[in-house]
Amino acid sequence: MMRLNNPKTVINQAAKVFFLLTLSCFSQSTLSDDKIKVGMSAALTGPSSALGREMQLGIKSYFKFVNDNGGVQGKLLEFIVRDDGYEPERAGSNMRALIDNDGVLAVLGNVGTPTAIVTVPIAQESKTLLFGAFSGGGVLRPIPASRYIINYRPSYAEEMSEIVNGLLSVGIKPEEVAFFTQRDGYGHAAYSGAINAFHLAGIADTEGLIHGQYTRNTLNVEDAVADILDASLTPKVIIMAGGYAPSAKFINLLQQELPEIWFINVSFVGSHLLKQALGTKSNHVVVVKTVPNLDSSLPIVSEYERRLTALDDSLLPNGISLEGYIVAKIFHLGLLSIKGDINKESIIDGLESLRNIDIGVDFLIYYDEQEHQAIHKLWLTCLSDANVSAFHWPMMNDGCEQIIRDEG
Repeated sequence: MMRLNNPKTVINQAAKVFFLLTLSCFSQSTLSDDKIKVGMSAALTGPSSALGREMQLGIKSYFKFVNDNGGVQGKLLEFIVRDDGYEPERAGSNMRALIDNDGVLAVLGNVGTPTAIVTVPIAQESKTLLFGAFSGGGVLRPIPASRYIINYRPSYAEEMSEIVNGLLSVGIKPEEVAFFTQRDGYGHAAYSGAINAFHLAGIADTEGLIHGQYTRNTLNVEDAVADILDASLTPKVIIMAGGYAPSAKFINLLQQELPEIWFINVSFVGSHLLKQALGTKSNHVVVVKTVPNLDSSLPIVSEYERRLTALDDSLLPNGISLEGYIVAKIFHLGLLSIKGDINKESIIDGLESLRNIDIGVDFLIYYDEQEHQAIHKLWLTCLSDANVSAFHWPMMNDGCEQIIRDEG
């Protein structure tokens, strides 16, 4: 005969389970309330992994400074980073996991345009801030501005305007320009930005410009090299929008045949990473940058170097981790401007309240409800066999080695 449990016992057991679950949830909530969780999805493995790792280190170095000084409103910053390998599908999964599982209040420093194409809609749908992505893609700069997408760096359209107008200013003809880009949203954003810059400069005929491409996360650049070498008119300049490893291989292969050609790279390549990948042969290589040069006397550079050392004294300063540091600093200033509770919406309000703020660069940053990009300034760097130096367009009449000798 089946024995039935005493109804009072069942009720008591259920009440005990409910109490324990409630206590558990309360404890987790209390623990979460003691921290401000911030997420990031970036390549930590694969051919573009240095970009993600350096952005992560820059952000961590500033967050360590904040936490060492008591956090914000007595709450420490918790930085949760997920690896997407620079692949859109993984980035989308990471974004949802950061928001739904990790409970982040904002996502900082994501790397890449093809990944942003996936993560931007998720940020908007979940009403979660995506801030300071390492990309100049137009998908991160909708018009009118999206409340949930706020940037630090200039767009690829602005970078290409600088490049195209700079080349034209020193006498480079449009037909002497060719392109090397990644075959995805990143490459398309850069290429279309350059074509638009030519059109704005009054040059309508751009259909015949040579355009070599390669596949993301590969080093398969040989077809792009062949496109340049087979051109009826040998270009004097290649405008490049690629990763550091494939870009270095492309430059090295072409320089064997065309030693006088110039290579002008958008910022995503990372000047120090491209220099490392090129080795000792890197003359006639220019990189656009979205942060000050490290030899600058600006306060932000020395401040960043001190705090990077405090994080790990074996780390070497570079432009990518400097950008991560700046992104984290601006984010922190936004948090400090919040008067009440820190939540998803108040973080955005805090950032939008930053008007004419000095962060240690040579201009003030400004945000409001429609201005969702901190800066519109660019810096140029010239790579040589042994050095990296500031670059200005009139210097194209000489190689980077000659520029450095003259300056020295």
